[in-house]
Amino acid sequence: MTPKQVLESLARLPARVWLQAALALVGFAVLAVLGFAVIAAVALIGLLTILGFKARAWLGALFAGRPPPPQPPARIDRRATDVSYEIVEKTDDRR
Repeated sequence: MTPKQVLESLARLPARVWLQAALALVGFAVLAVLGFAVIAAVALIGLLTILGFKARAWLGALFAGRPPPPQPPARIDRRATDVSYEIVEKTDDRR
């Protein structure tokens, strides 16, 4: 079938089919948006829950008078090491 024949056969479809297709397209778009919103909401709730537990622990340590957890010591050794390298070219070496 040529593209012109395809368009002619689509034009012969009744209005009911066109309305159902349009409603299906709108319904698909609504479901896609709602699905994305649900995923984003679940991720946000999880993030806020984790941040809430962290904030509660931080505030509890702050007002309990306990010292904060120890930080790892800073690195004292700050030298850079020189590296030598050699470029090896791949050749077809047939002996």
